[in-house]
Amino acid sequence: MTDWTLVIHGGSGAMSRDTISAEQDGVQRQALSRALQAGKAVLASSGSAVDAVEAAVAVLEDDPGFNAGHGAVFNAAGSIELDAAIMDGRTLEAGAVCGTTRTRNPVRLARAVMERSPHVLLQGSGADEFSRDSGLDQVENSYFETDERRMQLERMRERAAGSGDVFDIDVKFGTVGAVARDTSGNIAAATSTGGLTGKRFGRVGDTAVIGAGTLADIRTCAVSATGAGEFYIRTAAASAIAARMRFGGESLQVAADAVQAEIREMGGSGGVIAVAPDGTPAWSFNTPGMYRGRARADGTLEIGIYGDEK
Repeated sequence: MTDWTLVIHGGSGAMSRDTISAEQDGVQRQALSRALQAGKAVLASSGSAVDAVEAAVAVLEDDPGFNAGHGAVFNAAGSIELDAAIMDGRTLEAGAVCGTTRTRNPVRLARAVMERSPHVLLQGSGADEFSRDSGLDQVENSYFETDERRMQLERMRERAAGSGDVFDIDVKFGTVGAVARDTSGNIAAATSTGGLTGKRFGRVGDTAVIGAGTLADIRTCAVSATGAGEFYIRTAAASAIAARMRFGGESLQVAADAVQAEIREMGGSGGVIAVAPDGTPAWSFNTPGMYRGRARADGTLEIGIYGDEK
């Protein structure tokens, strides 16, 4: 078996040709391309799906243009808390962390939880301590900060002071994620985020919740989500896509579109990427745009930002 598939996302939201400059468009596409190349290199050399999604997500965590790792958003207290998750479709083993503050690449910490602990989810100071004990790269919390994210927090505080809607349509969910199918036929998913700008200290979104924002099950699909996390938790979005496939016989794309439509009807926004065990890729979003890309063993290489792109 030589076929492999990789799909990535860098968040969904109000991205349009009117709001993103040509320069920023190019910068973001280059970043997505680097992440695709990192995951592609693993899969093309017969590496595992888990290695591939970790590699792709780590590249996006290191890029300040996305809301994960360096470049993550500030919470209401003016600090940065990070969530991440990873899952192996064949074994159903998973690892997740939330509220971490010192690990350079939270996706690597999530994998350490999966492989080096008996647990699935660690949070806060306990996750930070486990990271140090695991020998992962540690940084000051200030490493994650950027001027752009600080300005976003200040604008949100101004809107809140004026009784405005602090989570308005202009928000861009820069959560990053990857799903992959490797040459052995296994699938995996990984997701990483800084959450929502101005979120309450200690808030946890869907990224670290297995079955909501992250899922990999060899019987159905691997999914990574981005968006208004509370809605993805309430609908158990990733598990709902898998259930529609497993019990309803729906295709991956039909199932993803149906769950996205349900979230939209509830008032939520965001998107998902997914891959089936046969390598079929899919993405679905109910926002104007989503940073996304996919690569396949047949030479397919696609990167998109706006809703009107293929």
